[in-house]
Amino acid sequence: MTTKLKAKSRIFAAVHETAADLHRLGFIDKRKMRKFDALCLDPVPAYDSEKIRALRDHLQLSQAVLAAVLNTSLSTVRKWEIGDKHPSGPSLKLLDLLDRKGLEAVL
Repeated sequence: MTTKLKAKSRIFAAVHETAADLHRLGFIDKRKMRKFDALCLDPVPAYDSEKIRALRDHLQLSQAVLAAVLNTSLSTVRKWEIGDKHPSGPSLKLLDLLDRKGLEAVL
């Protein structure tokens, strides 16, 4: 249940690490661990159509290449960029990773 997101501070990182260990040992259930995740970790930002397009332009990728990098379909990337759909789950986290670390971090 531990998440590899950046903690809000060193103190929050220590609290989250302790909670994750307690969860792993069975002293904290999933619901309580989600509360610690929300409290201690910065959430993944939302990506709207403009932000996805800007990221793709910055990385100099076509829609097809971005779809391949994110392991999604070309039509999904197209729908994201026109605003019909919004990324979620693993795609959202990969977009955030691309934005923060660049293409080399994903490949």
